Amino acid sequence: MELGEALRLDARAGRPLFDQLRTQLIDEIRTGRLAPGTRLPTVRELAGELHLAVNTVARAYRELETAGIVETRGRFGTFVARADPADAAMAAAARTYLDTARGLGLGKHDAMRYLDSAPDD
Repeated sequence: MELGEALRLDARAGRPLFDQLRTQLIDEIRTGRLAPGTRLPTVRELAGELHLAVNTVARAYRELETAGIVETRGRFGTFVARADPADAAMAAAARTYLDTARGLGLGKHDAMRYLDSAPDD
């Protein structure tokens, strides 16, 4: 199955197409359907499969690369990064959160209550 067949974009949705593509690629990576090291289609190939402008796909790829989710290896193409950048970013955020909680005299259990009561947007 080609990657374009797994992606569903809606031009009438309230979100730009590049952002829909970006988040769906992240979902494909996080669920393991796109494994680390997998070569992604070229910008032109994916744009053709999805009937999108080349710049739309290019922007999604650029944003994924900036976030460390994919990596471009020159003329060899764009690949899913070997490590999930969310792992390091979320671990650092968790450390900062716990340090702040401890500074306020809260233990991990009490700090978790605040996370549990935060709204899910």
